[in-house]
Amino acid sequence: MKPKVSIVVPIFNVESYLGRCLDSLLQQTMKDIEIIAVNDGSTDTCGEILQQYAAKDNRIVVIEKKNGGVSSARNEGIRAANGAYIGFVDPDDWVDKDMYKEMHDTAIHEEADIVMCTYYREFGTHSKEKKFNLPEKLCYRDEEVQAELLRRLIGPLKDEIGKPEYLDAWGTVWSKLYRADMIKENELAFIDLEIVGTNEDSLFNIHTSYHAKTFVFLNKPYYHYWRVNTGSVTSGYKPDLKDKWYQLYSIIEGFITDKKLSSDFYLALNNRKCLNTLGLGLNTISINNKLPVFTKIRKLSTILNDNHLKSSFRQLDMAYFPVVWKVFYLCAKFRFVLGFYLMLLAIDRLRKAA
Repeated sequence: MKPKVSIVVPIFNVESYLGRCLDSLLQQTMKDIEIIAVNDGSTDTCGEILQQYAAKDNRIVVIEKKNGGVSSARNEGIRAANGAYIGFVDPDDWVDKDMYKEMHDTAIHEEADIVMCTYYREFGTHSKEKKFNLPEKLCYRDEEVQAELLRRLIGPLKDEIGKPEYLDAWGTVWSKLYRADMIKENELAFIDLEIVGTNEDSLFNIHTSYHAKTFVFLNKPYYHYWRVNTGSVTSGYKPDLKDKWYQLYSIIEGFITDKKLSSDFYLALNNRKCLNTLGLGLNTISINNKLPVFTKIRKLSTILNDNHLKSSFRQLDMAYFPVVWKVFYLCAKFRFVLGFYLMLLAIDRLRKAA
């Protein structure tokens, strides 16, 4: 008999966290699950840990593969999944014991293609819930899925612009449960991070939400996102992030054109480009970037003086920003590099102390 839910866990050198993750999955109140643990060429003891867990519980399916990155590991997990629904969990994170029961029950009751929950950010010494100013339950059907979810994944409009910290809060795959047939019938897969740098999960969600007929949002924090692991693929300095993000924008723009979506989607993408100067800036000033301060400032200047970005800022409506964000993005728009740099330092400190 097929499991109700397949949970795909891409694993690479996370021996310190893996047991915590697997324990949280094995303790689910929904017992009819399979855990597809894809060991993506780990060189630490992850392989041994997986074998120990698999020997104790046959719901754990271990797949060993050469290192190919998180996207290839997730794609391998999708191909192996037998469940009617598929979820994704990162190996340094963990989930509440009722997560998959609640999300699966919602998916069945609402006949949903995608169900999303909220999450806690875990900092080691404290937790902070990611707050969504929305009802306890929200359901989009048919055209609403594209108008509300798909468009939001591509980029913000109107008052959404004023909250850059929520730009990709809807794009995570680990906060969602997907109908497996929707993914497999449409041959949906994750793109390699070598192509887009980051946001492979947002891109995956753009494609899934295009095909989804019903999406349900549960305003309940079932997932725990660990922010302490400096070895995570979302941490560290990426010297070619700007070029890869422009490749990401090109892919999204091609998607909008191919699917003949409305002009709102182009504007949303334009706004994403502007708001992403925050991410590009934080990447540039990262402590993992060992370049001298003056070299970092020159790199920030190169980013802000890009002709494509200058064109995007001419279309950005600043009216929705609160004062602090307005000052930050005005520095970006008018290429006041020193002010931009100093504000990035302050934002980075506040972000780490959150």
